[in-house]
Amino acid sequence: MRVTEVFFSIQGEGTRAGRPCAFVRFTGCDLRCSWCDSAYAFHGGTERSRAELLAELGRLPTRLVCLTGGEPTLQRELPELCRDLLAAGWEVTLETHGQRPTDALPPEVVRIVDVKPPGSGEETRDFAYLTALRPHDEVKFVVASREDFDWSVAVARRHGLPGRATVLLSPVQGVVEPKALVAWLLASGLEARLSLQIHKLVWGADATGV
Repeated sequence: MRVTEVFFSIQGEGTRAGRPCAFVRFTGCDLRCSWCDSAYAFHGGTERSRAELLAELGRLPTRLVCLTGGEPTLQRELPELCRDLLAAGWEVTLETHGQRPTDALPPEVVRIVDVKPPGSGEETRDFAYLTALRPHDEVKFVVASREDFDWSVAVARRHGLPGRATVLLSPVQGVVEPKALVAWLLASGLEARLSLQIHKLVWGADATGV
């Protein structure tokens, strides 16, 4: 498996924000979102075996792990790694752009799935993957404008996302002010959750490995 970095930090986003968490950032992505903050993981990395990853993770003082990227579903052995982690007692979360199948993953894995608004430059057009969401999964919309927000609300309602999974709304840092996104959310009446990248508030927007 090609890995850019393994590190121990707090989870900065979603419903587990603030919790100590182990991260495995895989190398490679087949999308190029305009606001991507992990483009350094597009190339490079090193080959690591599942056994090596399990051993390194096992030395960390947590049992929450986030598999991220890049795009982790590009890794052929991802389902096996997830099964290994679950068998070892890990709470496994997966951050994915949602454009690749995740049905081979164990059902216990928490899928944190992006839906890409137009401002991303990679607008989601096929929403079939949303039908497989379960109550413990999360759906994330990263918005770069009011137009992105309105698009996200329409998609969430059209596909009945509130009540089927946690809906997250995250502003592009430096582009949309959090207070503006909060105002839009409150006015919309959408059952969703503001998700700020608190790791960037702690260490700065350009820090890696945190």
